[in-house]
Parts: sequence; structure tokens; C-alpha cells
Amino acid sequence: MIERMHDRQIPRTTTEQLSLFNFVFGVGHTKIKSDLFEQIVSIENLFFAWERFCKGKRKRQDVMLYERYLEDHLFSLQEELVSGTYVHSPYEPFTIYDPKQRLIHKACVKDRVVHQAIVNIIEPLFEKRFIHDSYSCRVGKGTHVAVRRLQTFLRREGKNNTKTVYALKCDVRKFFASVSHEVLLHQLSQSIDCIKTMALIKGIIQSYSTSHGTGIPLGNLTSQLFANVYLHELDWYVKQTLRTAHYLRYCDDFVLLVPSIAEGMRLADNVDLFLQERLRIQLHPYKVCVRTVKQGVDFLGYRVLEHAVILRTGTKKRVIENINAENVSSYLGVCQHANTYDLQRQLKHFV
Repeated sequence: MIERMHDRQIPRTTTEQLSLFNFVFGVGHTKIKSDLFEQIVSIENLFFAWERFCKGKRKRQDVMLYERYLEDHLFSLQEELVSGTYVHSPYEPFTIYDPKQRLIHKACVKDRVVHQAIVNIIEPLFEKRFIHDSYSCRVGKGTHVAVRRLQTFLRREGKNNTKTVYALKCDVRKFFASVSHEVLLHQLSQSIDCIKTMALIKGIIQSYSTSHGTGIPLGNLTSQLFANVYLHELDWYVKQTLRTAHYLRYCDDFVLLVPSIAEGMRLADNVDLFLQERLRIQLHPYKVCVRTVKQGVDFLGYRVLEHAVILRTGTKKRVIENINAENVSSYLGVCQHANTYDLQRQLKHFV
């Protein structure tokens, strides 16, 4: 594993490439129509948002209480949105371990219905702009599709283990906590030509911060979409300016295939400079590495090789420690996407 060094000199050409990126990203860039707000606050969309939101949650106490007077709540919510009196409520923080500690901020039911209503309308409009190889929180994508795609890249570049190929793996440092509200709002405003919609979105973004003007909460549905919007500029930069063919990203984790260690570190420096100058975030200095793909690429809980996908040791250990009759189906689903025949036989005893 090669760790990125802080004292590495960043190539001057990268700054010049930023102006080219501005041109590439702006070509054919048209704003989304201005009647979005009416679509978002329509009672039909609010009821649709409710149905999508409460799927799998109807037995939760806060959801049951809201549903008891559902029509009253949704018509009242629509009135607040239309009149401009809607204000996002405070969050309820709690901690999960998956496997590392994460602080989640849970919005109340009313706010989560609003989040869903917004996503219902604007997500399809942004979706068609995203690159193919962005896999987080998108219909038809996900972790397993990303892993299969990475394996396809390894086979294509490795030419059946006859060519030495390296994988550059990167992770953005404290991504959700570091998202700049100013940058995110600017990105959204470049696409959304609707003052009321932008005001509603701005209220949601500014309802949370880790420091002044920074951070989006883990737990919001809108945060998943905003993360893809925020890092879409990175995707374009890597694909169009750095001209990297084999690149894929899942949220703030991404992999590039490169011909050498030196080229991998050069690209890491370029990407880090771009992130700092353009998006006000940075790569995690201890999670940037270049290694030969014959060693396998650690990605999304798996070790991916040309002709095999293996559960990482830590993932396998968590499966064995946490397995029970209630979650066995989920863990079997994880295992079915890897070479885990013996482990699956063990887990089926819990069915």
C-alpha cells in the first residue's frame, strides 16, 4: 500500500485544467423549468411522498401517530409550504456502528415527507446528468452493481492477468461533515430556475451544520441526492479533464485504474487539488493508496479481483458475530455476491 505524502509537489498543469473543466461542465447546461415548486407542493405529490416515505416504516410509533390524521397533516403541510411559513424542525441525533461509529441526525416525520416530496420531483431531472459509473443511491445501481463493474474493469485492463495494472483508491475526508453550503447551493442554482424551490432547499440545507455554513446530515434523503450533485463535478473532472477511462465512484469512495504507481499518485495529487480549490473538501491522507490489482481492490466491503470477489475479513467477521434468524436473509444477500460457498452453508442453518 502506498500512502499519499503531504509534501508531494502538485503539478502546475492541474490549475490550468480547471479552466478547461469550467468550459466542459458548462457546455449544453440548461436550467430546469421554473414550475418545480408547484409540482413539489401539489397534494398529489405530498401523498405520493408519504407512500414512498412510510414504506417499511408503518409500525414505527412516530409514523403511526402521523398517519392517524394523515389528510389533516398533509393538507396543513401543503398550506405551510405554499404560504412560505414552513420551517424545518430540529434533528434527533443518534449513533450507529456500521462498522465504524457514525452520528445520524433524524428529522421528524413531517420534514422527511418534505424531503421525499422534493426528491420525487428533482431527482429524475438530475439523474440524467450523472455519469454512468456513479453508484450510490441511484435506481438500478448500488454496491453490488459497483463491485461487478469494477471487476469488469479489472478484466478489461488486466487482459486475463497478463498485464500489470494498478488501482488508485481514494476517500474524501469527512465528506458529509465538510460539504460547503455555499458551493452546494451554487451547484443547485445553476440547474434549478425556480426561486421558491431554491428557497425551500436552502432552508433544508441550512437546517443543519457541523460548523458555520458546512455539513449535511447523514440520515436525510436529500443528503443522498445532494452528495451526488456535489461530487458530480469531480466525476466530470476525472472523466473529461484527466481523461481516465476506468473510474467509478460510490458516494465519497472512488477507484481509478492506472498503469503505474507514479501515475496513480500524480492523479491523486490532481484530484486533491481540484477538490480543495473547487469543492472545499479534500482527500483523506491515510486512505489514498495505489496497489497492483493482483492483490485485490478493497471496495465496499469486498476484495475484488479479476476472477473472484471475496468478502473482506472484517465484513466476514461482522456477519458471523451478528447473524441471527431475523437478519440471515440480508447477510445471505451480501454473501451471494462473493465467493462464499462455505460461509453461505453455515448461515443457512439460521433459516
